[in-house]
Amino acid sequence: MRVGVLTGGGDCPGLNAVIRAVVKRAIKTYGWEVAGIRHGWRGLLIEEIDPLGLGDVVGILPRGGTILGTSRTNPYKDPQGEAKIRAALEKHAIGALIAIGGEDTLGAANKLAAAGLPVVGVPKTIDNDVSGTDYTFGFDTALTIATEAIDRLHTTAESHDRVMVVEVMGRHAGWIGLESGIAGGADLILIPEFPVTIREICEVVRRRHDQGKSFSIVVVSEGARVSDNEGKSIFVPGDKRDAFGHVRLGGIAPTIADLIEAGTGFETRYTVLGHIQRGGSPTAFDRVLGSRFGVAAVDAVARRGFGRMVAIQGTQIVDLPLAEAVGSMKVVGPELYETARVFFS
Repeated sequence: MRVGVLTGGGDCPGLNAVIRAVVKRAIKTYGWEVAGIRHGWRGLLIEEIDPLGLGDVVGILPRGGTILGTSRTNPYKDPQGEAKIRAALEKHAIGALIAIGGEDTLGAANKLAAAGLPVVGVPKTIDNDVSGTDYTFGFDTALTIATEAIDRLHTTAESHDRVMVVEVMGRHAGWIGLESGIAGGADLILIPEFPVTIREICEVVRRRHDQGKSFSIVVVSEGARVSDNEGKSIFVPGDKRDAFGHVRLGGIAPTIADLIEAGTGFETRYTVLGHIQRGGSPTAFDRVLGSRFGVAAVDAVARRGFGRMVAIQGTQIVDLPLAEAVGSMKVVGPELYETARVFFS
């Protein structure tokens, strides 16, 4: 048996932990071979496939990124994409494929599984928005980085009596914004799931000043929905889209900062954390979770659990149908956001 493994979509800390676990479990437990597919689905389409042995995964556990490389290639944009993947798997004698990725990579994996290809999914994204799993690896590292940044901005905001707007990633799910905001003691958290007006934001900032608090920390998710006093969105993303049709987000913080300063008269600065959140060494949590996912994915292959995705629910590693995982996005619910509102000034 030869097992193929690929990493697709945006990189995130913990990918190498999964690759390492897949290689070690497949070779040491089952005596299988492992094929590393370069740059996600693109590597299968152009047959960029190399053997992966135990020596190839030495020392990669603490490394960020992915030793296999990645891309946002959508195999279904090519009319012959599915046929090319099927042919590549047969040509290279790959009897099962482990696809590590977020909603887009897993969505393609689900289509391939529905077409009869032997695929197992592993959920990866700093956004933590994949359904069916309590956590995706990469999220904890991004959360830790964002929280540390907010901690650092507290001291400069307080020293200069400023409002600081901190933009974090997350696309259309507010998990990074919400949890880093709570952990970092933010005074206001703006996330996509709960729209807000610029008037409401300014009211919170002014109220803090009325209470003698001369600085404020506002955490905003890149996909936050903020409107002006007439109900019109204050920020419209550009037209650039990826291969799956998603608009490139990011850049809302400068607009919010300008409007807060204009609406309150208080000096306001902004910081966009950007790709810092998904670079560098993974946290211990993400290393362990990625390792558990990798082992579980190989075990799923061994029992022919194709068309399924490994996940963590509570403390247990489980698996569920890929179709269920990609059917809807996991977003922040009202109960958790209400908890965060307790700490809004």
